[in-house]
Amino acid sequence: MRLIRGLHNLRDQDRGCVATIGNFDGVHLGHRAVFQRLLAQGEALGLPATVITFEPQPMEYFAPAVAPARLTRLREKVAAIADDGIERILLLEFGPRLAEMDARDFIQQVLVDGLGVRFLLVGDDFRFGHNRSGDYALLERVGTELPPEQRFEVANLQTITHADERISSTRIRELLAAGDFEQARQLLGRPYRICGRVGHGDQRGRTIGFPTANIELHRRISPLRGVYAVWVQGVADDPWPGVANIGRRPTLAGTDERLEVHLFDFDGDLYGAHLEVEFALRLRDEQRFNSFEALRAQIERDAESARSWLIDASRQSSTQLPLPERHKPSDIVRHAFGPKHGVDLGERKRFGWDGPASPDSER
Repeated sequence: MRLIRGLHNLRDQDRGCVATIGNFDGVHLGHRAVFQRLLAQGEALGLPATVITFEPQPMEYFAPAVAPARLTRLREKVAAIADDGIERILLLEFGPRLAEMDARDFIQQVLVDGLGVRFLLVGDDFRFGHNRSGDYALLERVGTELPPEQRFEVANLQTITHADERISSTRIRELLAAGDFEQARQLLGRPYRICGRVGHGDQRGRTIGFPTANIELHRRISPLRGVYAVWVQGVADDPWPGVANIGRRPTLAGTDERLEVHLFDFDGDLYGAHLEVEFALRLRDEQRFNSFEALRAQIERDAESARSWLIDASRQSSTQLPLPERHKPSDIVRHAFGPKHGVDLGERKRFGWDGPASPDSER
C-alpha cells in the first residue's frame, strides 16, 4: 500500500484509478464493504483502488469544539484500510486551502488532473467544495461533460446494515459510550482497540501500588471515558489482562486526556513499546476522590473486578482467549524485551501462576 501525503506527492504512475472519498473513521464493516466493491470495480477495469481521506477531518477543522470523538487515530485508520487490500491512500490536509476550494476546482485538481479517476464511489449525500457547494449531481454531470479521455463514472454507495441496523461511525460511538462492546464489535468487524506507544507519566500510580503504562490518545476527543477491563497486545505472544482508565485523572488534578493501563502481575520495562488495548468491559465512570487512599482502594476493587471478569470471560468464550498463564512470566518478558529484564516471582497465585504482588510497569 502506498500512502500519498498531499497532491504534490503524486507521481505519474498514480494517475488512472478507481476511488472513493470519506473520513472512514473506525474503518467499520460498512467502510469495508465499500472497499470490496471498489476493489472489484478496479479489477474489472484493470485499475488500482485509491481511498481519498483527510487530516484533520473536516468537522475538526470547521468546528473543533463539537467535532465527534475519533474512533481511530490516523495511524490506525491507514493500517486498517491497507489490511482491506486498498493499494493507495491519498491523504489531503484539510486546511484553509482545501476548505475554500471551489467544488469544480476540487474535481479538476484532485480527481481529474491529480488521480485520473475513472470510477468514483460516493454516497448520494456527499458534499464537498467551498460552502459545500458540490454534490453527487455535480460529480455525475462533470464526469460526463469532460473530454472522453478524462471522463469518469460515479456510483452511489449503498447503505450497509447489520441485523437491520445501519452501520455508521456515529452508531459505534454511541455503543462504545454505553459500554456495549459486543455490539460495537459486530459493527466494526473486530474488537474495539486503542493503539499507541508507551510514554513517561508522572508515576503517581507507582506510589499507590498500581503502576501504569501511559499511552497518548492522539485524538482531540476519545470515544471512551472511564474505567475498563482490558486485554493488551504487544506485551507478549498472547493478550495480557489488565485494567485501564481513560480520562483526565481528576483526583490528581490532571488536565489532559490519557489512557493508563495497569497490567496484572507484570514486571518489565515497556517504555517505547507499541501496545494495542482491547476494551472488554466498562466498570465505572471516572470520578474524583477525596484522597489518594480512597483512590487506591477503588483501584484495588476495580482491579479485582476486572481480573475476575476477564478470567470468567476467557473460560466461557468459544474462542478461548489465551491467558498469560500459558507462559512463564520470565519467558514472556525475555521474549518481549530481551534477556536483560528479569522478573521477581512472588508468592501469590492470582491468575494461574506465581506473580509479583506489586507489578512494576509504570511507563
